[in-house]
Amino acid sequence: MPLNNRLRIVNHFSGDINCNISELQQQIAVFEDVSAYRKLFHCLFPSIQNFAFSIVKSRQLAEEIASDVLMEVWMRRLKLMEVENLRLYLFTSAKNASLKKLRQETRFSLSTLDELQVEFISDYGNPEELMNRSELEKKVHEAINELPPRCKVIYKLAKEDKLKYAEIAELLDVSIKTIDSQLVIANKKIISTVKSFVGKKS
Repeated sequence: MPLNNRLRIVNHFSGDINCNISELQQQIAVFEDVSAYRKLFHCLFPSIQNFAFSIVKSRQLAEEIASDVLMEVWMRRLKLMEVENLRLYLFTSAKNASLKKLRQETRFSLSTLDELQVEFISDYGNPEELMNRSELEKKVHEAINELPPRCKVIYKLAKEDKLKYAEIAELLDVSIKTIDSQLVIANKKIISTVKSFVGKKS
């Protein structure tokens, strides 16, 4: 079944971060399974789009980049099993495509991780679910959003996108020590927020 048209996500934020990427990768590569490809697309699109957005700072460009990166999975499906770590491969492809866009669009520039403007997928959840969050959850969410850009993007990749330290280090071209130190900063901020909140309630 040919996929000539770019797939569009009706609900951009329905990605399931617990998808079995390796299993879907095999189904796509070995059986050319369209349903597996669609599941992979829906699973990874939100995270990849969000990561691209943190670089290009344009929701439209980020959507195009994420769509193109994931379309390559289907176009190159017969060689897909040659990719050892598909999640990292796609994030890296999104980074390279985003940086290429920056060079093409002179109105954009990026020099350091501190310029990344990452947003969490949970920011775009169901409005009813957001309203039903506990007060503590809201405080923790605010604390995360107040993290410095470098710290926030590393925290997101580790906690929301479930990338390993080594994968984040490779993706962002930083040391594992940097990843660890930034996550320590983030956790201290969150713990401090929780302690402050609990102290006021007691």
